[in-house]
Amino acid sequence: MTDESLDPNRVWERLVHIVMDSRGNWQRRVVDAFGMSFTRVRVLRRLATAGELTMSELAHDLEIDGPATTVVVNALEDQGLVARRAHETNGRVKLVSLTDSGRDLLARARRIELPAPDDFRDLDQADLAALMRVLDRLG
Repeated sequence: MTDESLDPNRVWERLVHIVMDSRGNWQRRVVDAFGMSFTRVRVLRRLATAGELTMSELAHDLEIDGPATTVVVNALEDQGLVARRAHETNGRVKLVSLTDSGRDLLARARRIELPAPDDFRDLDQADLAALMRVLDRLG
């Protein structure tokens, strides 16, 4: 391993590629199970983490534009999965949060197994423990 391969950006890029290349099958299973786009599932997951977000915060976090965010939130609200309310001090700002139904759907989505890639399963316990220590430090 060279010093160049330890550049944080290169390490991050490799990690992202590993994750992105292995998530497709799981995403399709979630979409098939719930009959909704994965973007909608991402909104639910983000709200579960944040608790409540403005529409603009949600758009920023998901890297989608405002009109697309509105379409997604409208659909989730129509399904009873999220609730939208006016901000206490700025009536033009809308806050979005999960409903009990949204939390329930998300809990069911999380039970769909996300299998590790084959190469990942081949790591020994020492490597897995080292990786888990790093992940714990990162959040």
